Amino acid sequence: MLKQPLSTLLLIFFLHCTPASGQTSAPAPAPSGPINIVSVLKKSGKYTNFIRLLKSTQIDDQINSQLNDLNQGLTVFAPTDSAFSNLKPGTLNSLTDQQKFQLVQFHVIPSFLSIPQFQTVSNPLRTQAGGGTAQFPLNITMSGNQVNMTTGLVNASLSNTVYTDGQLAVYEIDQVLLAEGLFRPPAPAPSPKTSDPSDAPSGSSGASDDSSDAKDRPHYAQNLVSFGVAVIVQLHLWL
Repeated sequence: MLKQPLSTLLLIFFLHCTPASGQTSAPAPAPSGPINIVSVLKKSGKYTNFIRLLKSTQIDDQINSQLNDLNQGLTVFAPTDSAFSNLKPGTLNSLTDQQKFQLVQFHVIPSFLSIPQFQTVSNPLRTQAGGGTAQFPLNITMSGNQVNMTTGLVNASLSNTVYTDGQLAVYEIDQVLLAEGLFRPPAPAPSPKTSDPSDAPSGSSGASDDSSDAKDRPHYAQNLVSFGVAVIVQLHLWL
């Protein structure tokens, strides 16, 4: 009579412990966090320079905030480290902090663009650097499925799709997009025209001579008056 209750208790204890053990070993689901542009680029491992610029200008925070607070979407053109190595030495160091900020903004489009949508965009493409202004022109052309772009200083091609989710599109490009407003030297100012003696109007030398004669006339008149006074004095003595 004592064995049956004991076996029943052991069975109940075993059934109670088995589910508890299974629950503790089950992995927790990964939380779905907000989009982070730096995390997206780090997965590829070849955008170190662009990530550095995103962080130093704090545009990474700006992009993350726009993606998570707005519904307009963004498109980012990400130059590879090889693209940065193609720049002339000192190119980035020659820029001020404000110019670096504009350079990164020139790589961000304030709307989501899929590959097929590049066929219907209006040129110049509006970027966050300055719309489609003359200082920041970005023109897109397509050849088949190949997306090409030009800034007036640089021709670049879209090499790969890094990330796309309907709200953020990140595309790899093979050149850094150099904007004319940042890298084209200003046109030299016209030098003032120097006077040329040969350009002087005819008769100017005569005017100079007249001027010289005018300077001599007072002396001539003064001598004439002195001579007249002397003659009058002499006549008075004779009389």
